[in-house]
Amino acid sequence: MPTYVALLSWTDQGAQNYKDTAKRAETFGSALHKLGAKLLNIYWTIGPYDVVAVVEAPDEETATAALLQLGGVGNVRSTTLRAFGREEMERIIAKAAG
Repeated sequence: MPTYVALLSWTDQGAQNYKDTAKRAETFGSALHKLGAKLLNIYWTIGPYDVVAVVEAPDEETATAALLQLGGVGNVRSTTLRAFGREEMERIIAKAAG
C-alpha cells in the first residue's frame, strides 16, 4: 500500500487546544481506518512542523480524503509527501534504466 508522510502545522485553534493533541491523533487514526487507510506512526516535532504522520492508504484519493477531513476540523494545515520504500525505489530505478 502506498505510504504518505504528512507534515502538519498547528493552526491557532490547534495550538490553543494542544492538550487534546494525543486524543486528536487517536481520532485521526480511527478516521483513517474507516477509509481503509492506516496511521503507521505519528511524531510530535520541534521545528517548522508540529506533527509528522506516516500513513498508508490504498490510493491518492483515499489519502487526500483523509487529509481533507483532518484539515476540515481546523486544528492543522498539512503538506503531504508520497514516500517510496526501498523495493518501490528499486522498481522505479529499473524502469528508469530501461
